Amino acid sequence: MKRFCLLKDFFYVFCLIAISLVFFSCVGTKGFIPEQQFIDRNIASFGIKSVEQLTNFFMSKNPTADVNQVKEMAMYYVEEAFMEGINSDVAFVQMCLETGFLKFGGLVTPDMNNFCGLGAIDVNNPGERFESPRMGVRAHIQHLHAYGTTIPLKGELIDGRYKYVVPRGKAPDIYSLSGTWAADKAYGEKLEKLIIQLENF
Repeated sequence: MKRFCLLKDFFYVFCLIAISLVFFSCVGTKGFIPEQQFIDRNIASFGIKSVEQLTNFFMSKNPTADVNQVKEMAMYYVEEAFMEGINSDVAFVQMCLETGFLKFGGLVTPDMNNFCGLGAIDVNNPGERFESPRMGVRAHIQHLHAYGTTIPLKGELIDGRYKYVVPRGKAPDIYSLSGTWAADKAYGEKLEKLIIQLENF
């Protein structure tokens, strides 16, 4: 009987340890967000969200958008960012911020295929134009590459403003984009808020 009780106690302890290990292995370093869902805030890293997850996030913010267009955009961001070693989640969220979830409304218009305000200064300089959405996404990724890294591009340069990023790699994470990419000192915080929301998808 005593031996049975010891075995029973051992079994309970074993179960508690096993449950604890499973629980803490699922908890990320940032609170209770599972580690596999935590989005890196660094620019030179890899995104974790799929095309479907990016699309669902976008549609939750702009439900009247063309879902097929959004899915196509998400695919471009995942593919182009992966090619250059840039965080696709950060790039996609930045596109959402810069375009108002593709509602635009500022100097840049939809036909320009400019998804990050490249070269948008004033009415006389409304920004760069690109021949297709994919090329616009590629230019965005390349511009982020200039801010977030010091390594050479893998693809052919199409970002006409790449050379103006001096020094290279001056903004390794989203917070460093405040006052560099954008004059807005709260720019990084705005990206952070959107990323936190994306983590839930």
